[in-house]
Amino acid sequence: MTDEPIYFYDLDAPYGEFGNFYPAPIQLDGLTWPTSEQYFQAQKFILQREQYMHILESPTPRKAFDYARAHTSLVRSDWDYVKDDIMYDACLAKFQQHPKLKELLLSTGDRTLIEHTKNDSYWADGGDGTGRNQLGITLMKVRHHLSHHHNDHH
Repeated sequence: MTDEPIYFYDLDAPYGEFGNFYPAPIQLDGLTWPTSEQYFQAQKFILQREQYMHILESPTPRKAFDYARAHTSLVRSDWDYVKDDIMYDACLAKFQQHPKLKELLLSTGDRTLIEHTKNDSYWADGGDGTGRNQLGITLMKVRHHLSHHHNDHH
């Protein structure tokens, strides 16, 4: 078993399933979200029903992302304090609700997971390793939870 890090980003590359744009619908907060990205972006607008529903109904996660980016003035004031927990909830739901994805995540053992792109230095590694890699860290926390709670179905 190798301990080499696993780099992911592109949907059609190995481990592309780990990205939030991967089409794996999740049930959270009484709604079905087409992707974990759409759930995450909508939470920025928890008090703004129009924006929240627009993101839920967006035809693609990219459109949801772009829409959220275009409405930053309406983002909830506590976003920087809650976004990591919201991402954890979205990722946990995704891997709990899709057994094949859960199996893939658990198959990575203790390897470091790194979202590798220059497009993001918070959720990813910034492309050069200087980024925070918060999505990779979140997925490793989800993996740890799932490996210690075998029969855990929300």
